[in-house]
Amino acid sequence: MERQVVQRAKEAFLSGRARGLEFRLQQLHALQSMITEKETEICTALKQDINRSQYDTPLLELIGIENEIKLAIEKIAEWTAPRPVEKNLLTISDEVYVQPEPLGVVLIIGAWNYPWALTLLPLIGAIAAGNAAVVKPSELSECSSLLLRALLPRYLDKDLYPVVMGGAAETQELLRLRFDHVFYTGSSAVGKLVMEAAARHLTPVTLELGGKSPCYIDKDCDIRVACRRITWGKFVNCGQTCIAPDYILCEPCIQSRVIECIRRTLLEFYGADPKCSADYSRIINQRHFTRIMSLMEGYTPVVGGQSDPSQCYIAPTVLKDVPPHSRLMQEEIFGPVLPIVTVSDMDDAINFINEREKPLALYIFCSNKKEAKRMIEETTSGGVTVNDVMMHYSLSSLPFGGVGQSGMGSYHGKHTFERLSHHRACMLRSLNMESVNLARYPPQDRRRARRAKMALRSPLIDMSKRTLIWAVVATIIGMGLFVTLLVILLIAAGLNCTCWYWRGFYN
Repeated sequence: MERQVVQRAKEAFLSGRARGLEFRLQQLHALQSMITEKETEICTALKQDINRSQYDTPLLELIGIENEIKLAIEKIAEWTAPRPVEKNLLTISDEVYVQPEPLGVVLIIGAWNYPWALTLLPLIGAIAAGNAAVVKPSELSECSSLLLRALLPRYLDKDLYPVVMGGAAETQELLRLRFDHVFYTGSSAVGKLVMEAAARHLTPVTLELGGKSPCYIDKDCDIRVACRRITWGKFVNCGQTCIAPDYILCEPCIQSRVIECIRRTLLEFYGADPKCSADYSRIINQRHFTRIMSLMEGYTPVVGGQSDPSQCYIAPTVLKDVPPHSRLMQEEIFGPVLPIVTVSDMDDAINFINEREKPLALYIFCSNKKEAKRMIEETTSGGVTVNDVMMHYSLSSLPFGGVGQSGMGSYHGKHTFERLSHHRACMLRSLNMESVNLARYPPQDRRRARRAKMALRSPLIDMSKRTLIWAVVATIIGMGLFVTLLVILLIAAGLNCTCWYWRGFYN
């Protein structure tokens, strides 16, 4: 079945209808209508999947999707237009440009923690770039995936953008087939398998993975505000966010205050019993619940720690004095458990971060801007936010993606379009002026070789419209100054001759 779906997508792409700008805009508008018209159903599905609040879903997923669609609609003509490049003397009369063009058929493998945003954001870029896309939502967020399968064919071209359901077996079957790009969001372990399968066909991949995103709190910052923002980022969606703060780094002298501020913030956010809060989500399934509980074995929580396996509920939990080499600090937590690791100062925190795999995100809470920038310069991460968490994800102008073990390739806004486009080098030459090319033809001699070297070593010339306008203006001004100077010289010369004439006449 998967093979037939992919074959239909390829045939639909080869028909050429996805390339037209009007078609792309129509599909983007249709996707926008789907999000607007079906918001209630989407919120209901996520409530069933992970007990997410109806108010959180628009804030965490739907508004971001709508913004990306609006941006693509507004900018698609600009993004798809030929991009003139600089020339040298050999190509001065040629038409030279880069033309973004579709890759072909893209496989999008979505994730369960944000099943709409992490599936549709890559799809928006695929549509804008003129590709076909086979969409494989996660089987774990079952209600959302079933709804996506039902809705997408109603709004989008069902041959160009089919939805394939299933689990690991169906995903493996898809990966055996040849695509023009694979876009995967999920764990690093599965990411390696995706990359291995894609390598058999030399298929390029975008891997949006996870990792342990550190959160450093400087002792001189406003700890109350810092903990409020960290608490929101860590425990929203029950900690099931790839860029959630995974652990806190701070000096021992402020650890107790950090714990107390988090405790007060949790009381404010979710009340005395988060289990009864409409704003607190649940773990996706029993397997993940068991995994997270096993990570906490041997620790005594200083905040939270309660759980209910029948509801896949784990309370917001804080652990202190966690050893750096414990299992809890080796695996991505992806749940509502926040370890605190103490460091002696910022230098120690930088060393701690650099000794580990490059994280997807880095969070720095520091009042000293110079020190915060120093930490940015001396570490590496997919993204970084100072004095807040996760907010860099919300800005479409910033590329979102990992580095090293946390992923490869980035997307959002124009970056998704660029990622899912082939940038074709185009040169259009004339058959005239053949004398210019003689220097490169055999038989070669010293004179011809010297001319060819001079032409090839000539500097690049910016032939953009703005540059040409300024060049014309400068030429006109220059010619005007030259003519003016010439007239002045002629007048001066004339006056000088006249003076000499009358002087001779009178003498």
